[in-house]
Amino acid sequence: MKTFVKYNPNPLQKNTGDCVIRMLTLVTGESWGTCYANLALKGLEMAEMPSANVVWISLLQDLGFRKHIIPNSCPNCYTIQDFCNDHPKGLYVVGTGTHVVAVLNGQYYDSWDSGDEIPVFYLKGGKLSELRV
Repeated sequence: MKTFVKYNPNPLQKNTGDCVIRMLTLVTGESWGTCYANLALKGLEMAEMPSANVVWISLLQDLGFRKHIIPNSCPNCYTIQDFCNDHPKGLYVVGTGTHVVAVLNGQYYDSWDSGDEIPVFYLKGGKLSELRV
């Protein structure tokens, strides 16, 4: 099964380092602009930059997602592609520490093929994920 799905909801089709907003659009079903504004407001509330991991993770946790750490048993050989193969059902958010993608039913959605990136954590859950699976 093809696991990479090219996905860029940026209204001007820019590839601007907005991976968090791209992920949020898929997870929430909201527009790029709405996700940008919600992320900025959450950052302001927390007195953190909107792109900080702690901000978007908190936003997802508010939606019912739970964070899990990926075991470091093979730190350089387990990839986003491998995560997709291991999780063929469900909605996940997979983070590398510097990049994040949404994974839906074993496919990762991104503006570029990030399948070789090494994930360190993921989030799963939330009422929206039950509706979209």
